[in-house]
Amino acid sequence: MRLGRVGAFVTAAAMTAATAAIGQSSNMTLPPSVVAGSAFSIATNGSGKAVLYIVGPGQAVRRDVEMGQPVSFAAGVLYNAGHYLVILAKDSTTDTEALDVVPAPNPETLGFLAQPSRLPVGVHNGISGAVYVFDAYHNLMTTPMTASLELSNSSGTVQSRSIPTLNGLAWAEIDSASKEGTVKFVARVGGISSTRIIDQVPGDPCAITISAQPENGKLLVQTAPVHDCSGNAIPDGTIVTFTETYNDMQSTVDVPLKQGVARVTMPAYKGSKISAASGVVAGNEIIWNGGR
Repeated sequence: MRLGRVGAFVTAAAMTAATAAIGQSSNMTLPPSVVAGSAFSIATNGSGKAVLYIVGPGQAVRRDVEMGQPVSFAAGVLYNAGHYLVILAKDSTTDTEALDVVPAPNPETLGFLAQPSRLPVGVHNGISGAVYVFDAYHNLMTTPMTASLELSNSSGTVQSRSIPTLNGLAWAEIDSASKEGTVKFVARVGGISSTRIIDQVPGDPCAITISAQPENGKLLVQTAPVHDCSGNAIPDGTIVTFTETYNDMQSTVDVPLKQGVARVTMPAYKGSKISAASGVVAGNEIIWNGGR
């Protein structure tokens, strides 16, 4: 029978005494260790009736025992890895031993943390992935094994890292790709995999080039198609600020990109200076010598 708490027979004082007695001779023989979730048995010596308790991380198990007979435990009884206390209580005496439950040998699930979920292209070590390896009972597997982290896009470009786990964790950083779009970030350990999707967006504008021409007595100023330094089109809606300086006057206009280009109509003052910028990126400057 599995207990939510140790029965009244095993008092706090008895537990303290039992812990102090670990390593002394006893009337039971334990396996060197138990794999989480596996069946096992504990041999007992002597005669008469006793009660066996196993107490450990999040679990407590009780069995009525006929001394001299092995006590069998079915698969799945002990499933939390960790250090357990085994107490054999007979009459007014207790025998105590320690038992280690270790994770199952094969990975069953991965805890995969990938961040950020969205970032610009071309960021050195911009994407990080952390992999936690668990057995079928959600025990962290601390035995070293190799984890593979792979970042791939629709064009077939792949970046991969192979990292040994340390205390159940493998961690790596990978550059974001040079082209915008979604990428698959896959973690693998053994035959188990977990996938995350990351959205890569264009970076900041790399350069802004403007031109101007007269139109109905005014000046039509527009950018060339705006791209980042990897050639990705800057998304529509990105603001370009146009500035015109004439004598002591200065005027600015914020215009969103539309189909990759920003356009604005400005006064055509002869000798005026016109420039454009987006964020920290400034474009070329035009000095208008036509007009009025």
